[in-house]
Amino acid sequence: MTEVVSKYKTIKSKSEGSYKDKGSKFYAFAYPVTTEDEIKEIQAKLRKEYYDARHHVFAWRLGADKKRFRASDDGEPSNSSGPPILGQIQSFGLTNILIIVIRYFGGTKLGIPGLINAYKTSAKEAIENAEIIEKEVESYFLITFSYEQMNSVMKLIKDNNIFQSNQKFDLNCSLEIKINIADSDAVTEQFKKVKGVKVNYIKTV
Repeated sequence: MTEVVSKYKTIKSKSEGSYKDKGSKFYAFAYPVTTEDEIKEIQAKLRKEYYDARHHVFAWRLGADKKRFRASDDGEPSNSSGPPILGQIQSFGLTNILIIVIRYFGGTKLGIPGLINAYKTSAKEAIENAEIIEKEVESYFLITFSYEQMNSVMKLIKDNNIFQSNQKFDLNCSLEIKINIADSDAVTEQFKKVKGVKVNYIKTV
């Protein structure tokens, strides 16, 4: 049986780092992210803003289980830049994070060891300048019910100390709840036992 990962470490907000060597400048940007679509939007924005940079090297990791990741050298020698950035993400035990390091070439080649050090150092500084936080993995559900079940539903929400949002109370009622993934099966079963209550899974973040 696979153990459920209920917590993970990420960064609270965007942070930056930098490094200079032989005229080349490296600007690192770290972002908290949860989807590949977010990553693509950020990449597009930075490419537009720093259109004159030689390289936009990046690495990211997604998911509490840390199984989804990618690193790109973006034209630098193979494994000289993207993997060192990913290495820093792994070293700090982070996930749901994107780091992009933008390089302005200074005219002098740094060699493979120099590139590894530059990308590693700038990425590390961006992480160290960030606030690292621990987050719970939460599943979101849509609860639908008739007005007659209102008291039963609200009692379960109160008893389990559940966060709720997007309430719609009418003849047909609905609301969204989020529950720590470790407790989601047990809690949703309580709702399903109430006659007329439907539970629909939305997402896990």
